[in-house]
Amino acid sequence: MKIKKAVIPAGGLGTRVLPASKSVPKEMLNVVDKPVIQYLVEEAVASGIEDILIITNRGKVVIEDHFDHSYELEDKLRDNPSKKDIYDSIKDIADLANISFIRQKETKGLGHAILRAKTFVGDDPFAVLYGDDLIFSDDPVTGQLCRAYEKYGCGSVAVKEVAPEWVMKYCTLDVTPLDGNVMRCHKIIEKPTADQIITNYAILGRVVLPPTVFEMIENTPYDERTGELYLSDAMSKLAEMGELTAVDFVGKRYDMGAKFGIMEANVEAALNHPEIGAQFREYIKELAKTL
Repeated sequence: MKIKKAVIPAGGLGTRVLPASKSVPKEMLNVVDKPVIQYLVEEAVASGIEDILIITNRGKVVIEDHFDHSYELEDKLRDNPSKKDIYDSIKDIADLANISFIRQKETKGLGHAILRAKTFVGDDPFAVLYGDDLIFSDDPVTGQLCRAYEKYGCGSVAVKEVAPEWVMKYCTLDVTPLDGNVMRCHKIIEKPTADQIITNYAILGRVVLPPTVFEMIENTPYDERTGELYLSDAMSKLAEMGELTAVDFVGKRYDMGAKFGIMEANVEAALNHPEIGAQFREYIKELAKTL
């Protein structure tokens, strides 16, 4: 079954990138000349997604404004022949996909956020693109997961091997080889202690799930330590039922909830930018001589 729906949770407080995220949502922080969330929407669209639900929170109306038409700006750019490329890029933002919004009124974890999407999803499988994770790849990672879902008929998560200290901040997976870079996932432990680590594979920013996951989320207890409802606990139930694969995806991921990740993404995006790439590369070479 083709995946046509996607959910982007963007309700987090962005505490790791304060004070920048105090008045500007972290999802709206720029990577060169586009906000992070636009990269996510473009990835979803490039993967065949047609309908997108963005889950926001208080103070994030600017995200909705970004994906709406700005008629005064568009009129001004349209009347200037030298600004045609900019006009086209601005106008196209509002037409990327069918984008709707809903608020997560309390920040109680990713599972709690995804439950807000139950009516939107209905009986269809859907992709989830985490708002904190930007992934650059010639083959969109969401598309890689969609193909795995279509081939094996079950949920799929994007994974990479990470250092043990990062596994304890993310999650650990019990996996066995299936086909190429696709593995069968048997169990997921969220934020494991050192003695709970099964492998160094962790989920990084993208999953594709069946609609049955909502019942599993609803039957998952909130974590006693954090008060959060973890999506990974529900996905682990899918894994234990033999209904989850893990794709060691092709691409490079950046943690956009961390200051260093933001800087990494900006530098590498600038190096490959068609307008400033060559100039920025020379700047980096000269700067490196002084380090």
